[in-house]
Amino acid sequence: MANVKKDMGTGSVKKLMVQMAVPALIGQVVNLLYNIVDRIYIGHLPEIGGAALTGVGLFTPILMLITAFAMLAGAGGAPRAAIAMGQGNHDRAEQILGNCFSVLMLLAVILTGVFYFTCPMLLRWFGASDVTLPYAVEYARIYVLGSVFVLTVMGMNTFITTQGFAKISMLTTVIGAVINIVLDPIFMFVLHMGVKGAAIATVLSQAVSAVWILRFLTGRQTILRLQVKNMKLIPSVILPCLGLGISSFIMISTESILSISFTNSLAKFGGDVAVGAMTVLTSINQLVTMPLSGICQGGQPLISYNYGAGKLDRVKEAFFCQFGVCVAYTTVFWGMLMLFPNVFAGIFTNDTALVDYTAWAIRIFLACGFSVGFQISCQQAFMALGQAKISLVMALLRKVILLIPLIFLLPNFFADKAFAVFLAEPVADILAAAVTTTMFFRFFIRMLKNNRRETL
Repeated sequence: MANVKKDMGTGSVKKLMVQMAVPALIGQVVNLLYNIVDRIYIGHLPEIGGAALTGVGLFTPILMLITAFAMLAGAGGAPRAAIAMGQGNHDRAEQILGNCFSVLMLLAVILTGVFYFTCPMLLRWFGASDVTLPYAVEYARIYVLGSVFVLTVMGMNTFITTQGFAKISMLTTVIGAVINIVLDPIFMFVLHMGVKGAAIATVLSQAVSAVWILRFLTGRQTILRLQVKNMKLIPSVILPCLGLGISSFIMISTESILSISFTNSLAKFGGDVAVGAMTVLTSINQLVTMPLSGICQGGQPLISYNYGAGKLDRVKEAFFCQFGVCVAYTTVFWGMLMLFPNVFAGIFTNDTALVDYTAWAIRIFLACGFSVGFQISCQQAFMALGQAKISLVMALLRKVILLIPLIFLLPNFFADKAFAVFLAEPVADILAAAVTTTMFFRFFIRMLKNNRRETL
């Protein structure tokens, strides 16, 4: 642990950022394959591809809620553990790890029961038609039964990254994704299981990743060890973690509300083809946002550790590295989307009507996609600095305060109401990015000027 502390506190910030961000970035990109590969295969199923893709896409709100609960513990606990390590309090960091694991297991039991029995009703509410509902239910129920593995992977992998084991964290997602890629065509096409096969392949791949994580965190290589003695829930340990994690929880769970808002409105104004386009747009949007999460996962341990150690010059350098890469990535990717929308739409389906409609929607929905780099890098930096309240407000701003109301308001002002629903996204993106960036730099400049750590 001493060597890790020395590197985090005194080593080259840029070199450490690359060492930690690149594996985390690769891990996040590979993690996309869990859902995107499923959707690509499903979208190319003979005859039923378009309807099946739309049905599976309607499961997105439930998937996001499961992920949100995982990050409530993971994204909240990992920065707290890193800060404790920076302060030299190893026992406290291990208590945080054990308590967060217990919360994840408790959530797994509750979420599995709730979603398994309510998913038909929920999916119909989300916008499923008589054509798409059977595919949605078939996929959802199998995936929900494996939610314990999803919670373990998403929630505990952050603790591997925050200790500096970025390559191990990357391998967690690589192993699962490779298994998923191999099993998908076997179950779907060789065994003729279709949508059900895609769900089974995903659950099995997540199970292998979960075993990998638990073996590492209970083994000799880890710095923070997962031990039974630390799994008894202690309010003074777990509540600050959940308080910090609430921002990530709200960010992801409000994506679920957004997805419901979008699919309900699009089902009303554009039918199944519009809902199917939204499924593709959600996947493309993940190609933008999830790599940013990987970049910020690489920056978070550096920012949190040096913040805990009071080394603000290194905090500043780490943040600006993170900020520059995030903005550059989103700008380049946004340019590609605007130039080649048909290419991106065609990846997910061979349904000509759906490809054409989605290509049209991409240029509207992602018109301000370049601004996401500003939003996410600053919001995640608030998290790394332990600023739960500010991070929470910024998480609410784009989705709850701006985007959800715009989805329902804008159709009142346009003849093409489906166009108006898609337009809500870029309007909210640019406004939220401007406010979040301004707020963060005001806070950051004040913190550096005062030359002290702000109150957590």
